Amino acid sequence: MKNTLIFAGAVLGGVATLAAQTAPLALPKSAPSVDQILSLKRAGSPELSPDGRYVAYTVRATNWDENAYETEIWLADTATGATRQLTNGKKSSQSPAWSPDGARIAFISDRTDKRQLYVINPAGGEADALTTLEDGVGSFAWSPDGTRIAYTATEPRSAAVKDRDKKYGEFQIVEQDYRMTHLFVLDVATRATRALTSGAFTVGAFSWSPDGTRIAFDHQVNASPASSGSSDISIVTVADGAVRPLVTQDGPDAHPVWSPDGARIAFETSMASPHFYYVNRRIAAVPAGGGAPSVLTAAFDEDPSIVAWKPNGLFFSASQRTYASLFRLEVTSGAIARLAPSDTSVNTSFSLSSDGSKVAFLSADATSIADVDVAALSTTSAGSLASPKKLSDANSQTRSWSMGTLEVVSWTSQDGATIEGVLHKPANFDASRKYPLLVVIHGGPTGISRAVPFANTTYPVDVWVPRGVLVLEPNYRGSAGYGEKFRALNVRNLGIGDAWDVLSGVDALISRGIVDPDRVGAMGWSQGGYISAFLTTHDSARFKAISVGAGISDWMTYYVNTDIHPFTRQYLKATPWEDPGIYAKTSPITYIKQAKTPTLIQHGATDQRVPLPNAYELYQGLLDNKVPAKLIVYQGFGGIGHGPSKPKSQRATMDHNLEWFDQYLLQPSSKPTTAGNR
Repeated sequence: MKNTLIFAGAVLGGVATLAAQTAPLALPKSAPSVDQILSLKRAGSPELSPDGRYVAYTVRATNWDENAYETEIWLADTATGATRQLTNGKKSSQSPAWSPDGARIAFISDRTDKRQLYVINPAGGEADALTTLEDGVGSFAWSPDGTRIAYTATEPRSAAVKDRDKKYGEFQIVEQDYRMTHLFVLDVATRATRALTSGAFTVGAFSWSPDGTRIAFDHQVNASPASSGSSDISIVTVADGAVRPLVTQDGPDAHPVWSPDGARIAFETSMASPHFYYVNRRIAAVPAGGGAPSVLTAAFDEDPSIVAWKPNGLFFSASQRTYASLFRLEVTSGAIARLAPSDTSVNTSFSLSSDGSKVAFLSADATSIADVDVAALSTTSAGSLASPKKLSDANSQTRSWSMGTLEVVSWTSQDGATIEGVLHKPANFDASRKYPLLVVIHGGPTGISRAVPFANTTYPVDVWVPRGVLVLEPNYRGSAGYGEKFRALNVRNLGIGDAWDVLSGVDALISRGIVDPDRVGAMGWSQGGYISAFLTTHDSARFKAISVGAGISDWMTYYVNTDIHPFTRQYLKATPWEDPGIYAKTSPITYIKQAKTPTLIQHGATDQRVPLPNAYELYQGLLDNKVPAKLIVYQGFGGIGHGPSKPKSQRATMDHNLEWFDQYLLQPSSKPTTAGNR
């Protein structure tokens, strides 16, 4: 049986729980290890029952033997706080979704290898499989009457392709051999299934109309992430599969959600902006019968993500600086209210009851990892989020660990921009001492570092801090949460402006007298790896060691290899054929002769986002210039291969960084004298 989280409250169904005993003696706290951090059981995916009485959620555990993260579904009673485990199958069960009457829960499980759709009685019992598809199920949603489930699935390999492979062996014709994802509807009682869409497009998010007769869905020309700008919205009639276009403007239009009366559809959109990678996303609405979209969130200066449209408002989530919250939009007046229990919490993964009177969500802050909370919402637009009730207790796992303190700090960059970051300090921090400093730079660039402990599973931040190291995570220009103008500050300024923000943050901490200027290092993954590569070729005197994770070394190399070509064209506002100068100016490899800092390079062997040639180009350039360098190429990264996603690969990236910075920065006496350390 899999290990499970310890949760607050009694267990449903009368099963005995751990009772309170005599208060134990306080034991000294110890610093967590890499394996302990990676073994944390984490709560996720809360789904509130339609009547608000229960929350289904997942608990993710680490299976080291199988080198996998596995999830199971739990239930919590929102009134009593009692919890119990609902599923306990082989591999994982995830994405719980309540039937409209609350009598069943559908979910996805790979217990038979492929992701299939199952249904289970929340009172207990065995799960029934609803699908046995060759390549499994994508996403799904119950119909409003609970008799049907719509789902997406990728079309099987065609007979022609199978015959081709049999004759010639496997090969791929680039940007032609796409397999499309389409929409299907399944009768829950009979298991009868039929396709609703077909053709040369791939379906993404979708939503049932309140009367169950239609489904709105977004779709793009193919499955490539480079084609996201082609995303449009259409409506399919469930009875006959007739498809009608609804939103066809340029740029991405996605995530349709019906109004409660079925008259309108809200969706997320760039409103035809050609620079959708960094401009604000909007929420717009369009009549369900067709017409011109109208923007509902023009005054909201961030990226909103639709949660649900209820009788008491249209709810969305968004970041606000380093924090995140639920918001309510009053559609008629355009008034927006932030619904949060505090100004310094990170609240995500919202799920509302049918009437919008209650919400379940994940909540974390500077002292706690995410737990499942539930709170009451006013049924009027003027209401706010009441004091939440905690349903899980994931933080019981960390109470014996030595934890530092997290502080949101700010400074002024070289061009006057205000930059924020998260500073991790040891628990016994002494402001009169000078500490080693490690800078951990997030990816994106529209990622964000938040003041939440034990969040990083690529770099061993929470191992370093108890050892007496300061860690700074800068939210450099381009980061999410700070508005559109800030997000665009690195357009045609990639690397350059980003480096200003990192260096000015280091200088600000040095000026406070808390950093040893001779013991500073930097690292990052993806865009953070690119910035780290930029620093290693520009500021060798500042940094004693650097680690580059899946970073861009040459924008030309990146552009012709990546799976998201529009990203580069938008941020640099040119192709390399149109403006080779801007590609050279912002590429770390251009300045390789300036490099002197010992540099660790980490990269996935099958990375599609930042392909492997970027790593080899930087590595060879460093070796040719007699700079100590080490390149580690990892096998087995999941998905598109862009980062570690399995326990052992995350253990590897963390341990390798521990070794590198111990060698070159934290234990300087062990520094070798020869270059080219492989």
